[in-house]
Amino acid sequence: MTDNRAQDGASTPATSEKLKAPFPWFGGKSRAAPLVWGALGDVANYVEPFAGSLAVLLGRPDTHVGTTETVNDLDMYLANFWRAVSIAPDAVAYHADWPVNEADLTARHLWLVNEGLAELTANMKTYPDWYDARIAGWWVWGIGAWIGSGWCSGKGPHKYPDEDDGNGVSRKLPHLDNAGKGVHKVSLRNGVMRQLPHLDNAGKGVHKVLLRNGVYEWMDALAARLRHVRVCCGDWRRVATSGAMNHGATVGVFLDPPYHAATGRDMSLYNEESGDVSEDVRRWAIEHGDDPRLRIVLAGYDSEHAMPDTWTVVSWAAVGGYAKTNSAGASNRHRERLWLSPHCLRDDRPSLFEG
Repeated sequence: MTDNRAQDGASTPATSEKLKAPFPWFGGKSRAAPLVWGALGDVANYVEPFAGSLAVLLGRPDTHVGTTETVNDLDMYLANFWRAVSIAPDAVAYHADWPVNEADLTARHLWLVNEGLAELTANMKTYPDWYDARIAGWWVWGIGAWIGSGWCSGKGPHKYPDEDDGNGVSRKLPHLDNAGKGVHKVSLRNGVMRQLPHLDNAGKGVHKVLLRNGVYEWMDALAARLRHVRVCCGDWRRVATSGAMNHGATVGVFLDPPYHAATGRDMSLYNEESGDVSEDVRRWAIEHGDDPRLRIVLAGYDSEHAMPDTWTVVSWAAVGGYAKTNSAGASNRHRERLWLSPHCLRDDRPSLFEG
């Protein structure tokens, strides 16, 4: 099978200034959102199994009247944030509206990967209406102050191996037998275990200078947009089911799984990592692509997915992130592709995102 119907762009409906997630997110699709909606059209039912920053949902044209929207993510911190901000935006803002300082970044990170994770694990996937505004606020506050990947992944300096299952979510008494060892030797008490907050520019996420008095307004606006969006937390297959897709005459499905490890991407970007889930997603897309009710858009790197000839591949260029500072990232930003199922809408308009 080949994707030989390549074209430079798809339909790109005009949109007003759109809401964006209040945090940086690698792999976000804000620049591709007009292309996705041009392919999906005003579907009655929209399903997004890999929510991430919700860039595509938040980029939906204001003129659309489709009423059923379902999003899902396996990352409990992320799903909790979207659920909490849709229900209690002021409470989330209260916990996110805090000055950046290194001591709090260290302390909150430690609490989130220990007590916070325990609360999420016990409740997030059990109760469909459960949320924790403090966890959501601290999480979004920290991800905006953090440098690079690893925030709340449990893979950084604040992960303490659990003696029972190795998940690293419990405290362990520090070494006390002598004056310290390794980086904790008396002669090295300046240490290397804490991460300096992001200081390179005027701030990112909820820490942007222009938003210092507008965090509450931002969360309120997100809550208004997400008021009727169904937020799920779990494996992507849970929402890629007939139950979630049996509403409306047309169903739009946007599939943006973590890109395959073989593409050479950074495998430390997300808390919930998978190097091969995109293979299962591709198989699902091919299996359901001929359904006339479904309009499916699959995201990936250029040669990642071999799709049937009836699918169309669209190229676009990402903004970057790390792409701006290393040659691999600069090259990868031009490898972005969207595969459109046979019943997607199409036209011959050139892409707005090439170059």
